[in-house]
Amino acid sequence: MRTILWLMAACLFGIPASAQQTLSNDTTNKEKDLPELIISANRTLQNRMSIPQQVAAIPASKIRFGNFPTMAEVLQNSGTLFVQKSQQGGGSPVIRGFEASRVLLVIDDVRMNNLIYRAGHLQNVITVDPNILDRVEVLYGPSSTVYGSDALGGVVHLRTRKPEFSTDGTLLAKGSGMMRYASANRERTVQANVNLGKSKFASLTSITYSMFDDLRMGKQAGSLDSVWGKRYYYVERINGKDSLVKNDDPYVQKFSGYDQLDLMQKFSLKTGEHTVHGLNLQYSTSTDIPRYDRLTDPNASTTLNSAEWYYGPQDRLLAAYHYDRKLTRGFFDAARAVLSYQYVVESRHNRGFGGSNRTNRVEYVNVAGYTFGLDRNRGPHQLRLGIDGQYSAVNSVANRYNVNTGALSAQSTRYPDGDNSMNSIAAYVTHTWEVTPKFSVHDGLRFTSLRLESSFEDTSFFPFPVSGVMQENTVLAGNLGVVWRPDLHVKVSLLGTTGFRAPNVDDLAKVFESTPGELIIPNADLKPERTTSGELGVTLFLGKNVRWENTGFYTAFTDAIVTDVTKFNGQDSVLYDGTMSRVYSNQNKQEAYIYGFSSAIEIEAARDWHIVGSVNYTYGRVKTDTVEIPLDHIPPLYGRLAVRYQHEKFEAEASTVFNGKKAIDDYNPFGEDNQQYATADGMPSWYTVNLRTQYRLKSFLTLQLGLDNILDQNYRAFASGIQAPGRNLIAAVRVNW
Repeated sequence: MRTILWLMAACLFGIPASAQQTLSNDTTNKEKDLPELIISANRTLQNRMSIPQQVAAIPASKIRFGNFPTMAEVLQNSGTLFVQKSQQGGGSPVIRGFEASRVLLVIDDVRMNNLIYRAGHLQNVITVDPNILDRVEVLYGPSSTVYGSDALGGVVHLRTRKPEFSTDGTLLAKGSGMMRYASANRERTVQANVNLGKSKFASLTSITYSMFDDLRMGKQAGSLDSVWGKRYYYVERINGKDSLVKNDDPYVQKFSGYDQLDLMQKFSLKTGEHTVHGLNLQYSTSTDIPRYDRLTDPNASTTLNSAEWYYGPQDRLLAAYHYDRKLTRGFFDAARAVLSYQYVVESRHNRGFGGSNRTNRVEYVNVAGYTFGLDRNRGPHQLRLGIDGQYSAVNSVANRYNVNTGALSAQSTRYPDGDNSMNSIAAYVTHTWEVTPKFSVHDGLRFTSLRLESSFEDTSFFPFPVSGVMQENTVLAGNLGVVWRPDLHVKVSLLGTTGFRAPNVDDLAKVFESTPGELIIPNADLKPERTTSGELGVTLFLGKNVRWENTGFYTAFTDAIVTDVTKFNGQDSVLYDGTMSRVYSNQNKQEAYIYGFSSAIEIEAARDWHIVGSVNYTYGRVKTDTVEIPLDHIPPLYGRLAVRYQHEKFEAEASTVFNGKKAIDDYNPFGEDNQQYATADGMPSWYTVNLRTQYRLKSFLTLQLGLDNILDQNYRAFASGIQAPGRNLIAAVRVNW
């Protein structure tokens, strides 16, 4: 089946005779790729040198040149943030020490975070195809003024390409395609897109199919005395029995491969000189994705604990209507609106070694959202007003499947099996005052109202003494900053912001994690988690060819949600399933602080030479009554250094990506740092040496060749449960017509 799909996709790449007449969207569009222009900070186009918040952009040209297989690898290898991985088909971005539900993912102005995003590690970012992106914008620090809940650490805004209109009234027909192979996991990816445009109507269609085999790790010890993380044994079911099988090649991480399909269809319609309507349809699905770290968990009696542990197909469907209008009269200059619907299916399937029953838990999530905004971008006072809201619901089902008999039986659901919904509505305003050409003030305010309801119907598994919970919260968030440009060579910015994350259904789901003698019950008084952050930025332009950006920040994290003892009806213990059980609940108790810095430099060393480098450091601690303990999700020192040469049709880049050591004493003992997947001393430091090249053979044909991890280093990113790829040869062919 894989071979058939591969050959069918390859047939899409016919090159018509007109191919030499024009370059497609796949050639570098310098105007689009300019990292100076940022949309996400205030949902309107701005020069990033006029924004007090730290931001970064990854343009489409860098994404294409990098040839990374998923969105997780694009982010990880950009040097802009850190990414944790529990399996090959995953990736959880970390920004300033915040991860998962505390980092907001946005695609085309639509929130991806929903009511079951958890605080551990997430893999949802891989459901976005990097091949269709126009750019990625990363906002650092609390961004709740514009984006609302979950933007504690920051925002990753993924912007896909737009359909192009014809400029001369004739039919604009253009497109591109790509075939790629990578040796470390035998990746085979094919991608094709077609743009059809008239003066009033345009369409963009994209399809990407990828196949990933089991991932091969590096063979060189790196900073350790020996290679670690080898896969010596795996489980196979032979003659109706789970059996340990010796891995013929322990450097191959058995059961880490998967396939993925991504589709996008966009339509744009002009109904006037200043009005554009858009329809954005996206669909992503995968095969089952093995949870590699769980498959390697040990067991004293059977060596391996699990016979099966995998995520079911990750299905993400998005349908969004976009309205953009330039206003020629009145106070405001532009109006915009987005109406969206998302349908997400996630599932977990696991069976212990030697067990007969496989537990299957499936979540069906429906999300409807809207955003309306008005902008005034002229004069000394620039004003942006907006309202947005989201309604989401999850249906959680479960069963047990007997692998010997095929019989189905009841099983507890991951989330409450009744009605689960979350509703938010908010209004916000952001304002920029250009006091002088050298000094500007930036401020904003957001008011949000949230309501969450969750009910329990079948209590046969957990006969706890409550039938449901309802929470209502109102939150005020804001920001205040200044930008000072004393001359053309210096930019100084100072920004204070607040952020929040409202409790969601996943924060209530720990009722299903009870152990004998302990009962965790919902807490209707649970409040949003909050951050208050300050950052100082200094950007220096040294001569005409050097830009050096530096940012320092401090964040106070309060009302963090933890599980602690409580009382029910005045009692600290209740009779639960025949046992007197201590009562616990999720509560806003933890306080922590995080500080750090980042530094990035860009150098135009000569006419054809370009040097970029970045380094990031984060430190976080939890406050207690006695000693402070490490906060989880804090990555070690990390960064990237690259030298690029570009001349006419040829381009090459040599780079290194590096991580410092994470000592075991700096791991959080109770959080999500996954000490069990590190060495006894913690996570060793590592670096990779990489090379990328591309040559435009014809105006319609580009050849790309790369070699990652040239030294074949054996390493694993902090908090991850799978080794990174070893030496990896990447070859790609791109066609434009």
